[in-house]
Amino acid sequence: MSAPTGPLPPPAHVALDPRAVEIARVWITSEGQRASLAATLWDDPAAWGLMLVDLARQVAEAYAKEQGVEPEQALARIREGFDAEWDHPTDAADE
Repeated sequence: MSAPTGPLPPPAHVALDPRAVEIARVWITSEGQRASLAATLWDDPAAWGLMLVDLARQVAEAYAKEQGVEPEQALARIREGFDAEWDHPTDAADE
């Protein structure tokens, strides 16, 4: 895994959209995953599920482009990891 050396830049079109809102930042630390979230952005938590699926698709596209695999393959592996973590969490969710 090669980690970025600083904050990731926002996508170029974000600066052009006056309605754009940052909803999450996620870090991997020596103590596990940490996140800063706009948790109450939506009235229904199911909206986070939609966002996470959309994000998984974007990750699959980016991974496929960088690694030379089909996006569907990458997305299938992401789903496998998601399902495995859902069924048997490797750590407890915390702040």
